[in-house]
Amino acid sequence: MLITGLLAGCGNSGGGNSSAEGNSSGTKSEKVTLTFWRNSGNDSENSAYDKLVASFNESHPDIKVEMSPIPYADYDTKLRTSIASGNPPDIMAIDAPNMASYAQAGALQPLTEYFKKDGNLEDIPESTIKTYTYKNEIYMAPLTESSIALFYNKKMFEAKGIPLPSKNPDEPITWDQVLEAAQKLNNPDGGVYGIDPAQGFGNAGGTAYFKYPIIWQFGGDIMSPDGTTSKGYLDKPETKKALQFFSDLYNKSKVSSLEYPPDPFPNNQLAMTIDGSWSLGNYAEKFPNFKLGVDYDIAPLPKETQQAVANGSWSLAVSAKSKNPEAAWQFVNYVTGAEGSKTYCSITKDIPARYSVAKQFPELNEYPKNIFVVQNQKYGRPRPITPIFPQMSEAVNKMIEEVTISGRNVDAAVADAITKIDKAYADLPQK
Repeated sequence: MLITGLLAGCGNSGGGNSSAEGNSSGTKSEKVTLTFWRNSGNDSENSAYDKLVASFNESHPDIKVEMSPIPYADYDTKLRTSIASGNPPDIMAIDAPNMASYAQAGALQPLTEYFKKDGNLEDIPESTIKTYTYKNEIYMAPLTESSIALFYNKKMFEAKGIPLPSKNPDEPITWDQVLEAAQKLNNPDGGVYGIDPAQGFGNAGGTAYFKYPIIWQFGGDIMSPDGTTSKGYLDKPETKKALQFFSDLYNKSKVSSLEYPPDPFPNNQLAMTIDGSWSLGNYAEKFPNFKLGVDYDIAPLPKETQQAVANGSWSLAVSAKSKNPEAAWQFVNYVTGAEGSKTYCSITKDIPARYSVAKQFPELNEYPKNIFVVQNQKYGRPRPITPIFPQMSEAVNKMIEEVTISGRNVDAAVADAITKIDKAYADLPQK
């Protein structure tokens, strides 16, 4: 809720946080200094950025990038405050759903022309570029992706004689087939539930990443393409059908639980779960006796009428106040381009946003990781691109909780959510 107020009115006027003795092209006697803020990550992410910044500075003697990793818990507030006070970094990392808030406030440098010149747009899925586009301008450069899929207990399926889902990323089972399997596998008295369809109930960000795809898979929607209203989208019959189906998993067929013990899937207390690509390494490290291909397998996300998965991750943007936007773009393009992305992903093991880079990692073109890669490239969709994303996601999160946990009528819950979302957009300061 703070982002709109903090960013309102901080347009293109003012100085910038970079220092330079001349223009961004530089000469032998000039050196451009750029500030770069990012959210501090895990050891591999930090190591990858350290390497990329060092190699960029070495290969660009007329530009010096000074990187500041900031603890995740403090990052957004510190960044918003720096922008509102007129002293932002030249280059900043921003999570994809928050891009429109910053762009609406005039805090970001449009990158469209830079991309057209040397950003190799053809190497990035169109749906990914849409995630970083607001009002026909590209504002961020993507580096990596993550994705989610259907994880299922192979031994449980085999014991009940249930056909195993296809491993082909283009051949998902339907949600009706998921429900049928879950009903056969469900045994609450024995400590086993059929499915956790969307990683339980947590913050609004988790809801957006795990639950919006279910709505899309039923043919529903959250907001209009221009991110201005939910009326006519959140109240579509297909959206309501998805919400009712989701609620019924908990309240009618009772194949899902509102609470699970710790790590239910690798401890054989959950027959199916929707989980992320990051869990492969987690299971291998923490549950070595729970083996892929023996105890569990992975299939593409279920569909109802269509395939869909949320895309978008932390990406790089250039401040609208930077005195050296060309130099800042050089760094952004260096990091997120093919070679930089390859370096980064070889260290972090993340999924690259670029087609050409993903092709260079054999494990990303083979089961199981190819499922995550292909889903993102072919069926990825942006979460609503709107400057009121925090308010919108909070309203939708509450709506889903009311329908599922409190048993509220779907029509009433949807109507309330639309009122909240549309009021938030109406209250948005207009430039």
